[in-house]
Amino acid sequence: MRKTRKVRAAAALLGAATVAALAACSSGSASGEGTGDGTTTLTVWHYYNTDGQVEGLEKLATAFEADHPDVDVQFQYVPVEQMTTKAVTAAGAQTGPDVLVFGASGTYPLAQSGAIEPMDDWWSGFADAAQFPDGVLQKVDGELYGVQGYVNLLGLWYNQDLLDELGAQVPTTVAELEDVMAQAVAAGKQGITLTGKPGLESQWQGFPWFTSDGFTYADPQADAMATTYAMLQDWITRGYLSQEAATWDQAVPFQQFAAGSSAFAVNGNWQIAAAAEADFAYGVAPLPLTADGGVLLGGEVQNVGAFSKNPDLAREFLEDSFFSVDGQLTLLDAFGSIPARADAAVSSQISDDPVLSVFGSIVQDQGRPSPSPEVPSASVDKVETLVGDYWSKAISGQGAPEDLASQLVEQLTPLLQD
Repeated sequence: MRKTRKVRAAAALLGAATVAALAACSSGSASGEGTGDGTTTLTVWHYYNTDGQVEGLEKLATAFEADHPDVDVQFQYVPVEQMTTKAVTAAGAQTGPDVLVFGASGTYPLAQSGAIEPMDDWWSGFADAAQFPDGVLQKVDGELYGVQGYVNLLGLWYNQDLLDELGAQVPTTVAELEDVMAQAVAAGKQGITLTGKPGLESQWQGFPWFTSDGFTYADPQADAMATTYAMLQDWITRGYLSQEAATWDQAVPFQQFAAGSSAFAVNGNWQIAAAAEADFAYGVAPLPLTADGGVLLGGEVQNVGAFSKNPDLAREFLEDSFFSVDGQLTLLDAFGSIPARADAAVSSQISDDPVLSVFGSIVQDQGRPSPSPEVPSASVDKVETLVGDYWSKAISGQGAPEDLASQLVEQLTPLLQD
């Protein structure tokens, strides 16, 4: 209960008086200090706001405090839209938390402001660093500024009952996928559901498909992107995909899948609880990509605050919690996050689960860093928004594939210049 009160009290305080909280930070209270009774306070800023996420944090703190009786881990909730601004402002006053748990898109501004520092020396000396795939290492100009202890990612959800009815197998190539979708449509079902809403979500949704067709941010080729757009528009023409997908976020298409209306859904591990409500057998498979294709690894990033009063203790906390096998499995149990560590991904908690085990293998086999390292850090938001917007345009039929791809690359090219 003590930790729960801290999280909720901090949330109320920050929501009501951000300025006052910043003033407190400038006095030095935001990062770990002694309390006068021999206890060291370790402060962690985060934006978790669901019961499962809060429960996961509390369990991490409880385990760490059990091994460190002279440490008091305190969590401060910062709304996601305020996290970067608050941390940058605190850094300007040379203060801030001991540990930051933040979104990947915030890596660049946090690094530029000095709110976080490179962790290459620390990471090179971390005995378990080799357990983490490159896809979870957040870098700016080649320097490591954060690591994702867990990830969220996309897979291909499938309706096993429908596949059995059709006599179909789980597809491993786009050609096989399209064959099954054709059978599903003939049987009165939809082939596939996915996200097509303009913006960042659709860049994340489209990335596996257009990289599979050979598009890269390092060398953006209109022809490759046109191939993906042509595929989408062909799916719509054949009735495999609804054109209404151009307005769908990640929730709406999975609701349709869980209702049994579609053979497939391109969606993430966060839908595990929603899938359990379905009245049919289902499963998850890797997306049917070529060797060039990859799946972006979402999820929060962790690093020590640049102005921590106890940086060694903060590093130890991260190594024992977010970066440990036990910590990652704790968060998996709490809110369904997929461990980034290879040895955690093969634990029985995952390997014995037919859905989690697939997501764990996708991390290792298809996982790619998010944001893409080829995109200049200062342009990440503009690039991802632009690419997502054109994914939506392709689905809604706002132009021929070749024209849309050419327009995208023309606007994209200057944003990709260093």
